[in-house]
Amino acid sequence: MSKFLKATIAALGLTGLAASATAEPLGLGRAATQSEIAAWDIDIRPDGAGLPDGSGDVATGEEIFADQCAVCHGDFGEGVARWPVLAGGQDTLADDRPVKTVGSYWPYLSTVWDYVHRAMPFGNAQSLTNDEVYAITAYILYLNDIVDEDFTLSRENFAETRLPNEDSFIADNRADSPVFVNREACMKNCKTSVEITARAAVLDVTPDETATQSEGSDAADRGTAGEPAAPDPELVAAGETVFRKCKACHGVGDKAKNKVGPILNGIVGAKIGTVDGFRYSKIFKSKAGEGATWDTASLDAFLTDPRSWAKGTKMRFKGLKADEDRAAVIAYLQSFP
Repeated sequence: MSKFLKATIAALGLTGLAASATAEPLGLGRAATQSEIAAWDIDIRPDGAGLPDGSGDVATGEEIFADQCAVCHGDFGEGVARWPVLAGGQDTLADDRPVKTVGSYWPYLSTVWDYVHRAMPFGNAQSLTNDEVYAITAYILYLNDIVDEDFTLSRENFAETRLPNEDSFIADNRADSPVFVNREACMKNCKTSVEITARAAVLDVTPDETATQSEGSDAADRGTAGEPAAPDPELVAAGETVFRKCKACHGVGDKAKNKVGPILNGIVGAKIGTVDGFRYSKIFKSKAGEGATWDTASLDAFLTDPRSWAKGTKMRFKGLKADEDRAAVIAYLQSFP
């Protein structure tokens, strides 16, 4: 019982009442049954305690995620509108606007499993089976480059899977801090005014919705291969419209930054897998090692069916089936040298 509550009880002359209330049962209700307790006792601890039997692989998780989660979190965990981003954000925690995701910030995998099981999908919580939760969790790990595409998560290997930021958390010792210990609230002769000594500021929070052909890039040369420098303006304009399907994951222009996918400035004719600061999947690392380039033929083949051309890619976009759409997008990308 807190000191404040004890003082209040004493001041009101309720000490005897409080003592009797705590000493004797009130005779209301009944003891919860074991099955009722079990229904509520669903929390999962960092060491995996409380996990049920089951398993789920990345491929299955991708299908479930697309049906149950992508409407809010995006196909690649990039987040839709103001819904949370689940993937990416590595090395951004020191930025003015860090991207806090499962891969960049969360300390324990148990929190992911527990939250998906307890509260997701939104509006239909606890409708997923244990195997489905394992599969979705495995897919989220895959989106964050923590596991490979053939990974299967289960109760048996759960504790072996660690999140990248786990060791960056420290124990909360504020209760022992001099600021909190034996600190009495000011009751008289307190400060009469409050002085503002600093102001919070968030810069660059408004995204660029349009990009012009004149936008350049200060990005370093990534190995151009003599592609045409002046694409058809009408084709570029059409490509800008088609590129709206890509904007959630890729940026272009002088203010572009890596998102779920890399920036695409200078992509036409560039060496594959060489955008600074982006973490590529194995297939693109392999192609980078081979010295492959994004010439127009490679881009056209990739955009037709990304997952067939680059087996193992984390890009879940199904591709552009119309020849004119692919040509337009490639022309649009050529306008960003």
